[in-house]
Amino acid sequence: MDKIACVEMYHVRIPLDKPFYPSWIPGYPQTENRFDLVRVITESGVEGYSAGPAIARERAGLGTLIAPYLLDMDATDLPLMQQRLREMSYLGIRCHWIEPAFWDIRGKLENRPVYALLGGNPVPVELYASTGEVKSPRDRVSEVQKRYEEGFRCVKLRVHDFDVRQDIAQVEAVAKAMGDKMKIGVDANQGWRVTIVNDAPLWDLPRAKFFADACADLGVSWIEEPLPMDDYEALSALTAYSRVPISGGELHSSGLPELKMMIERRCYSIFQPDACMAGGIGQVMEVTRLCRKHGLTYSPHTWTNGIGFAVNLQVFIASGFTESKPLEYPLNPPSWTVPKRDGLLAKPFFHDNGKLEPPKLPGLGFEIDGRQLRKYGKRFFRMSKLGLKLFAVRDKGIRTALEIDRNRRRFGVKARP
Repeated sequence: MDKIACVEMYHVRIPLDKPFYPSWIPGYPQTENRFDLVRVITESGVEGYSAGPAIARERAGLGTLIAPYLLDMDATDLPLMQQRLREMSYLGIRCHWIEPAFWDIRGKLENRPVYALLGGNPVPVELYASTGEVKSPRDRVSEVQKRYEEGFRCVKLRVHDFDVRQDIAQVEAVAKAMGDKMKIGVDANQGWRVTIVNDAPLWDLPRAKFFADACADLGVSWIEEPLPMDDYEALSALTAYSRVPISGGELHSSGLPELKMMIERRCYSIFQPDACMAGGIGQVMEVTRLCRKHGLTYSPHTWTNGIGFAVNLQVFIASGFTESKPLEYPLNPPSWTVPKRDGLLAKPFFHDNGKLEPPKLPGLGFEIDGRQLRKYGKRFFRMSKLGLKLFAVRDKGIRTALEIDRNRRRFGVKARP
């Protein structure tokens, strides 16, 4: 047992060298890698980290909710930590991205990587270069050729045109130039369509089938998120129809219950839940077991930040699916580069000829560079156990604060069975 002594939260903004135009938000020039960082410190001084993507300061008040739930609890009691986060979701706040911090603590206490805690073996991981912007066929071919020269043997393209023929033209150009050298995946970014800046195409089942037929003829290895992520009936129909495997499931914030239903309905051939957004490490590991049971494949979404990549790398190694499909490796220079993606990490996850060796450090396999955190991060919340007592007195009054403290001590805390 190692109780939680302090919770800190930071808003991090790492400036990009060039504007990045994500295909999933058409017309939006992203100039920073923004995310929120949580640091959980135990009584013994062990620190656990995790991070979730952020648009702005939308989580400014989150600390005052999570810290009272977590302080003085056993950080190594993972079922309890997961239950605590589940309880927060009843208020409409999904906090799955915090859960990996407790795996980080447990791994450090046991001096083992998280994948070893989960029963995985240290195996090298093949990567696929995941592009992030929509480009012309000519520019895309040039980009893919560069990734090939760097050692990648698999790449994922982005298509997002109103005219399906333009989408197919981009895939066809790459397939003709590189198809005998590289495996090709295609992401349509239809799972969670965003039109906050510019309008965007909205696919339906007939368009998805038409595109899938074209991709099958071009030898494409998988098609990602070709339909809205909650159109379960159409997804099942497309997966049954398509000669190309259909993948998705990255941002299902309700976690395991929804993903279990989608696995049973065979909404995808390849499930890709991101452990920072779709239930946490514990739930995603159960997803991997269900995928194996139903003869499906798993390979996670990783496009958030260096910490999110590290979390999903650990789960991927532990899953036993490393031979089924490469792992997503976000890379879109000159804007989205490894130093910008992994800007807080003491040792960024640089690939070696399109591969990564399994991390050897305990926990989630990285160390935070304190200098970089001070440079790019701004702490917006900190609460210790003493701070919690003072907060309770200010918020509830001394009489009610003492009553709450007595009840916590009297009845104790247990995870839901």
